[in-house]
Amino acid sequence: MAAHRRSGQRSVGGGTARVAVTVVLAGAASATVWGGSGHAEPQRTPGEVRAEVDRLYREAEAATEKYNGAKERAESAKRRLRALRDATARAAERLNTARQDLGSVAAAQYRGGGLDPALQLVLSADPDGYLEGAALAERAGSRRQVEVGRVRKQLREIGQLRGAARIELHALTSRRAELKRHKRTVTAKLDTARRLLSGLTPGQRAGLADGADPAAHPAGTRSGVAAPGSVTSRAPSPRAAQAVSYAYRKLGSPYVWGASGPDAFDCSGLVQAAYRSAGVSLPRTSYAQIDAGRRVPRSELLPGDLVFFYSGISHVGIYVGDGRMIHAPNPSAPVRLAPVDEMPFAGATRVT
Repeated sequence: MAAHRRSGQRSVGGGTARVAVTVVLAGAASATVWGGSGHAEPQRTPGEVRAEVDRLYREAEAATEKYNGAKERAESAKRRLRALRDATARAAERLNTARQDLGSVAAAQYRGGGLDPALQLVLSADPDGYLEGAALAERAGSRRQVEVGRVRKQLREIGQLRGAARIELHALTSRRAELKRHKRTVTAKLDTARRLLSGLTPGQRAGLADGADPAAHPAGTRSGVAAPGSVTSRAPSPRAAQAVSYAYRKLGSPYVWGASGPDAFDCSGLVQAAYRSAGVSLPRTSYAQIDAGRRVPRSELLPGDLVFFYSGISHVGIYVGDGRMIHAPNPSAPVRLAPVDEMPFAGATRVT
């Protein structure tokens, strides 16, 4: 009986514990689902999701441009550091050669020393020849002083080069840390946008790309189309016409943040690649590209002009005439034709 009572007590106790745990977990789940307020969180409409995704894409693009700028500065610092190290190595080689020359002279003097110059003159079989040799030796001594001065100068040069290299190394380390910060920001915003999009139907997700020109990326192909002659003929220069032609050929290419071609692009990467094809070197970021030429008012836009958007100059496209541009919008759409007025206009530049 005692054993039976103990068994029953364990059974009842275990059941009670399980019930209590179930109630607690249910309460926790209820608090998670209902937000602790007794009301379910309202489901977002496709329009609200689209607005949020657009905002995330804009913020991600702004962070992408900062990433591009940090990458450009890091690469510049790396090139300067490499050049300084090469210059230091060459200076060290010159210094070692000069030291060896001075060491040889010093060793020869040590081995040949011993007689006073006056005795050498008295004992010399050719006093006139000795005097001539002594004058040469004096001049050689002067040259050695010049060599010593040159060595000291080389030492100072090497010290300065090494100091400059340390500064560039610090700058490179700082730029790399900045790259990681911007990369985390971009990745986080794009991940959030993807999660939001995963809750939409395929048709709703396709709606995010609305506004693209049907000719921008023909179905079934990622290759672009030839630029119309009516567009390139209105370009202000042959280089602008070539940049427009390049942009047309890249219609349908995917948007990839941080990419500058030849098969994928972000907004400023497309602009840089288009003008690079025309032999023009542009900065990597949209906020630097706006200063890469002459500002033009919107009313005077011509094909090949760069058009910029948002207050932070975080987006750029290439104007192609008739109120349209070619640009790399965001991860939801490939390189495409779009109206200039689909985003807040911030300015335009004509590359010169």
